[in-house]
This record gives sequence, C-alpha cells and structure tokens, in this order.
Amino acid sequence: MAVHVGYRRAEKDRHELTVSRNPGIIKHKMLEVRGHLHSSGTYVEALRQSGLNRRRFIKIGLLSAIAASLSPVKVVEAIAQSLPSTRRLSFFNTHTAEALEICYCRNGSYSTNALSKINHILRDHRTGNIRAIKPRLLDILHTLANRLDPPGPYHIISGYRSPATNAVLRKKTMGVARRSFHTLGMAIDIRIPGFRTKGLLAEALELKAGGVGYYPESDFIHLDCGPVRHW
Repeated sequence: MAVHVGYRRAEKDRHELTVSRNPGIIKHKMLEVRGHLHSSGTYVEALRQSGLNRRRFIKIGLLSAIAASLSPVKVVEAIAQSLPSTRRLSFFNTHTAEALEICYCRNGSYSTNALSKINHILRDHRTGNIRAIKPRLLDILHTLANRLDPPGPYHIISGYRSPATNAVLRKKTMGVARRSFHTLGMAIDIRIPGFRTKGLLAEALELKAGGVGYYPESDFIHLDCGPVRHW
C-alpha cells in the first residue's frame, strides 16, 4: 500500500511540476481563479471553486501570476488569503549572533509572545530600541521562504532602525531614505547563506508584494511592505 501511495504522490508532484512550467495552463488557471473571485469575493473560495488548495496555489506559481495583474492592495489580499493558518519563520541576527525559529501565527491568530520575540531580534542593534514589526512584512517573508530551497534562516542585516540611527546612516551612506520604512517596522534587509542573493531577489520580485531593493556590493536584498517598487 505504501508503495502505491508513494507512486501516486510522485506522479501528482510530477504533474504539478509540469503545470508550473506551462504558461498556457498558468494563464488559464489565473483567469479561472479571477473569474471565481468576482462571484465569490474571496480568494479562499475562488481557489476552492478552481480546484486548488493553498499549497498547490503557491506551488505552481499562480500567486505571482495573479499578482502581476492586480493592484497592490489586491496583491496583499492574495498573499493573505493564500497563507496557511499556521506559519513559522527563522532568523539569525548577523550583528548579535542571536537565532530565532518560531511559530508566529497559529490557527490563523498571531501570537503576541512570538511577535514580541521577533520584535526583539529585529531591534535596532545600535541603540537597543524596539518597535513592533508589521505582521504583513512577516507574511511576505513567510511566502518568500516557501518558494526557496533552503527556506532559511533569514540572516538579518537590518531590521527596525530608530530615527536617530537612520539619520546617522543618511550622513554616512548613500541611498538611505529620510523616511525609511525601517523606522516604521515595515522593512528588513536580508540574505540567506547557501542561496544566491540574486536568486533571492528574483523570487522576491515575482511576489510583487512591496518594495524590493538589491545591494550586490553588500550581498543583501531589502524587503518592505510598502508600495510595490524595486531598485
């Protein structure tokens, strides 16, 4: 029995891989989901009517395909609706050598204790200041991790940045925004050892879920949950 189950699963995975590489099928499914969206009003119901679950939705690349044809607000909704109810993230702070692997959302509810721990590891390491990190940013990170192999941990170059630290960096470094999303708990700079940063950039750009920046000299990318843009 186990052999037959394993064979069927392998055949299913092979079929889904074929689907994921077929632009015509992706376009057809994208239009099908969008059609059901107009009548159902939610992505969860639209996916169900299209015969897709959340795992397959992400796996065959429809999230990025649909995102390409939606407004930023709808992209955020698409990501939120496609997420599993229980979500984990792992981090390593390159400045403090702290590590954290944690379930930040369980059964659809964000964990206050887990969010507090994430806020701590993403604090301004220069001043020790802490600010709440937007859950929307964490969900973008989770969605991105699901597309990667290995999926993490995310090595933190910069998380929250106090206004004082941001002002100092503006004087020393070109490209630091006066009203950086880092100061609002809406941005993070990351890399993943063992995963090409240029490949990480490509995956992040496909999400079209916020701001994405590439800094090849320092080998990291910037992610934020602000407007969709890239540099």
